[in-house]
Amino acid sequence: MVVRTSSSPSTALAELRATPPLVQCITNTVVTNFTANALLALGASPAMCDIPGEAGLFAGIAGGVLVNLGTPTAEQRDAAREAVAVGTPWVLDPVAVGALPVRTALAHELLASRPTIVRGNASEILALAGAGAGGRGVDSTDSPEAAREAARSLAVRTGGTVAVSGPVDLIVDAERTALVPGGSALLTKVTGGGCALGAAMAGLLAVTDGFTAATTASAIWAVASERAEVASRGPGSFAVAFLDALATLEPAELDGRVTA
Repeated sequence: MVVRTSSSPSTALAELRATPPLVQCITNTVVTNFTANALLALGASPAMCDIPGEAGLFAGIAGGVLVNLGTPTAEQRDAAREAVAVGTPWVLDPVAVGALPVRTALAHELLASRPTIVRGNASEILALAGAGAGGRGVDSTDSPEAAREAARSLAVRTGGTVAVSGPVDLIVDAERTALVPGGSALLTKVTGGGCALGAAMAGLLAVTDGFTAATTASAIWAVASERAEVASRGPGSFAVAFLDALATLEPAELDGRVTA
């Protein structure tokens, strides 16, 4: 298992851009293009390598791996199993876990491989921890604060970090807690806003530890989405403006966005 040292959010973003890391995305078919563009804008190098027989090999050279369960085909399920067995730091995004049986069983199976970060909305985190039944499809029906104890229990179980997305993002590990307020509600009107956040966390795992990667990515999303909302007239122009904001974001703008 690769272990990264902790750093500040501004340092983590600067180091990502200086690297730049190769990020393997085993992700859902709805969001591949937006996810790849978000990683490129941020300064990382995306690769959607999700074929059994290649996924494990590719995970060995990637700086971080994302496993997103949005459209878990049989081929993607096998690719995910291969990739997480390698030991590269990785992110589990348990999309719509709880209500749907195939992805729920797979998410619980993959937890045994100890994801560095679990990222989801509150309903997904509650369901994964066995404390809820899931949300309304991909939409949460719970608040991040309601998932605090469930998130902590998952963090203890995996030895990693759990990031709960919402109006105020909640990030926990076994001992620490961070809050990232702010962001634009237009992120919920664009396909891939949350999924790309998981990919950004995977990219940051190449340069820092899980807790810092999760808090840094959440802070980036908050700052960039707020800037994009000001420059947009609706979801369509917001998506373009958000990519521009990711590309032009200065590391120092993250200072003060994360609170204990």
